[in-house]
Amino acid sequence: MSEQYVTLAEVRDLLAAEGEKRELLTSQKAALDHAQTVSYLTLESTKDLVAEVSELEDVSDAVAVKIADLLPKHPEDVRAIFSKERITLDSDKINQIIEIVAKYL
Repeated sequence: MSEQYVTLAEVRDLLAAEGEKRELLTSQKAALDHAQTVSYLTLESTKDLVAEVSELEDVSDAVAVKIADLLPKHPEDVRAIFSKERITLDSDKINQIIEIVAKYL
């Protein structure tokens, strides 16, 4: 068994597809409702965003997924995402991330 990070758009689409086959559990319904409420991008756009952000130095898979889920628009938002990573990004890198996210909004 392997583990991988999934975006809220993937969760939304997976749970929606599963809900068409059978009745979802209460927790699954709550997760689907949350994913539908906060996930704005299509699955394809989200995957493209994750791939593009992952190409940047210092951006791990986990951080790329967080960026795709949170869609930061301000430098403070990007810094908050990286705060647990113990990485200090320069303003150029922060602006690159914001510009990439802006292309998908």
